[in-house]
Amino acid sequence: MTGLAYDSGLDGQPIRSRRDQTKYVVITGGVLSGLGKGTATASIGRLLKTDGKNILVVKCDGYLNVDPGTMNPIEHGEVFVLKDGTEVDMDFGHYERFIGVEGRGDWNITSGKLFLRLIEKERKGLFLGRTIQVIPHVVNEVLDWWMRLRDEHDPDYMLIEIGGTVGDIENSWFLEAARRLKHMVGQDNIAYVHLTYLPMLHNTGELKTKPAQRDLALLGQLGIHPDIVIARSRYPLNQRLKEKISLAVDLPPERIITGLDVKNIYELPIMFHREGLTDILSQVLHIDINPQLDEWTRLLNNMNTDDKVSIVISGKYTALHDSYASVLEALKHAGAHNHVGVEVRWVETTDIERGRVRVDDVLDGVDGVIVPGGFGKRGVEGKMKVIEYVRENRIPFLGICLGLQLAVIEYARNVCGLSDANSTEFDPGTPHPVIDLLPEQRGIDRLGGTMRLGSYPAHLREGSLVHRLYGEMIVHERHRHRYEVNPEYHSTLEENGLVLSGLSPNGRLVEFIELSEREHPYFVATQSHPELQSRFESPAPLFFGLVGAAKDRL
Repeated sequence: MTGLAYDSGLDGQPIRSRRDQTKYVVITGGVLSGLGKGTATASIGRLLKTDGKNILVVKCDGYLNVDPGTMNPIEHGEVFVLKDGTEVDMDFGHYERFIGVEGRGDWNITSGKLFLRLIEKERKGLFLGRTIQVIPHVVNEVLDWWMRLRDEHDPDYMLIEIGGTVGDIENSWFLEAARRLKHMVGQDNIAYVHLTYLPMLHNTGELKTKPAQRDLALLGQLGIHPDIVIARSRYPLNQRLKEKISLAVDLPPERIITGLDVKNIYELPIMFHREGLTDILSQVLHIDINPQLDEWTRLLNNMNTDDKVSIVISGKYTALHDSYASVLEALKHAGAHNHVGVEVRWVETTDIERGRVRVDDVLDGVDGVIVPGGFGKRGVEGKMKVIEYVRENRIPFLGICLGLQLAVIEYARNVCGLSDANSTEFDPGTPHPVIDLLPEQRGIDRLGGTMRLGSYPAHLREGSLVHRLYGEMIVHERHRHRYEVNPEYHSTLEENGLVLSGLSPNGRLVEFIELSEREHPYFVATQSHPELQSRFESPAPLFFGLVGAAKDRL
């Protein structure tokens, strides 16, 4: 089957491209949001992942923001930062953790990006005065974007997740593009997977299929007929329920997969495989798929243990746990490799700051503490009280991004004797700006302009704890921040015992700090976000070290 690419800007007519050997899987969802399309997509990718296979994952989001970087994490969830510095949807974290791909910014297509690109073309006169319309121009732009990614990466598998739910206006152009894709690449090269939802009517004790039936009917009206239906439910589907859904969508009952709620998302690839999803994909795509799940299964078994460590996450976005999704997943990875379970406790630092709770009460009996990243002044004094407590009481501690900055401020105040030390983010007039914007960042008013985004190298101090954990002298981690440890205070901090264990290549930026193991069993912080590169089969070193130190306390 010859693939077709679209020149999206001009007449909307297809032009012939190279022969297409790529297999496509399109994932959609309905009934309601939050069904887990991201983890389902990632799990399908993990099943397809075999030696030498190249997998490309595209996420299409309907919102008009160009990216989620300025969106409140309590509303939208975590902002995931890619190696190239692009801020993208949190589902990319699942793709990278499950499949091992390294995403790129143009793999995340938002309606904001899409319309901005079209408007820029119109302003340049590329439409020759024609009226720009959703059909064909917006849809053609989506198809053109997908085909350019395919031509650039030449993947064996291209997974396309359509965000939102079927029926949303803002994802309609993506769904129409997904419908047309079948005609471009051939029905033997594409599989449509749809997630739907079966609620439990508790007064009768029945799973109800009517919402799923109406959802699938709407999808059919849009011209998409799924090859596989994943029915999300708290309870397993019996054969009768599968048959009811299969009649509504004109599929054999064995194509209806139970998407059971799980406590651990890393069970999903194995559950889908047992439900027959791998075999169905093999049939639809006319290929042999042989998942490699032995190591995956071994790590899952490691997590089924009675040994548990308690880790506190001390933040200010605790109202939505998705705000710290990558931190939570990195803890699971570290637990699996330390043969220990990880129980997370949440501490809202504004409660400490306002005197509603006492630090020693909320940290009583914990085995480790994380102070994660964040922006703004709210809750920072509460976080510093937490850091002071864990430093003085030798509780394993990991500071991430803002967590490093607050650890430096706390140390400057309580150990170096700089009682008024602060960050200029919180107190522009502080006499001791131990955390400050660097001169080259000043005067930039565009949102994100002062941000240090993406992967940067750090040179580690030989023999330091961080060096031993990474096993390398030069490491690369991803960043998302504006403020830095002020170079004018490096010597003061070091003279008072704080180890600057990782610096930028020019020695100006502090990337890692720690206390010597004589003073503290595990007190480490980094300006980066190591959780973003943690994988189930390859945990982030600093999280592995934290959970290991917490386990030692048992």
